[in-house]
Amino acid sequence: MRNATGVLVERTRDWDAPARRRPSRVVIPAAAIATRERMSENRDEMVEAEDEAFDEEESGADGQTAFEDRMDDAIQFSESIIRAIEVVAAYVLVGLFAVGVFDLGLQIAEQAISGRIFQPEVVVGFIDTALLLFIIVEVYQTVVAYTRVDSTRRIVRLVVYTGIIAIVRKVIIFRTELFDEKLQALLTAGSYALILLSLSVLLLVERRYMPE
Repeated sequence: MRNATGVLVERTRDWDAPARRRPSRVVIPAAAIATRERMSENRDEMVEAEDEAFDEEESGADGQTAFEDRMDDAIQFSESIIRAIEVVAAYVLVGLFAVGVFDLGLQIAEQAISGRIFQPEVVVGFIDTALLLFIIVEVYQTVVAYTRVDSTRRIVRLVVYTGIIAIVRKVIIFRTELFDEKLQALLTAGSYALILLSLSVLLLVERRYMPE
């Protein structure tokens, strides 16, 4: 071979240069391929099972939420019915109070006309009727407090007031001659006194120790 100047040059082979190697092809056994496919299929099945379980949990939670919503609606409906009945009871008590006041006025007028208005038993009868009217008022206020969902302290106070008025009424109209035995009358009077004392202590505790 001649170069650019015309001199014959002999081509030599570089025997020291490393021979170029072609990359060898990796052969994967069929068993390993089958194992890999089975693992992939198992993984897909596990993912599908987890998705189904998640869907079932969501559907169960949705069903439970729907049931709770229905229960809440039913409870609210029952509370509305009770509230309506309480309002009706309040109006009934208002009617009873009006009738009682009218009846008390008639009694006073009749006794005044007959001239017996200053007799002790007549006066006691007037007081008995008036205390009964006060009991109606206290019960009415208790019903209204329940309807308005007032504080527990107010409701307890109204109930105690009603009990005290009722016991005082019993004490005022108490007569020993209405009992066949003196021991029975004594036990009845003692029970009245014990109930009145208990209600008074409860009222005192409510005023001093119950929070506003």
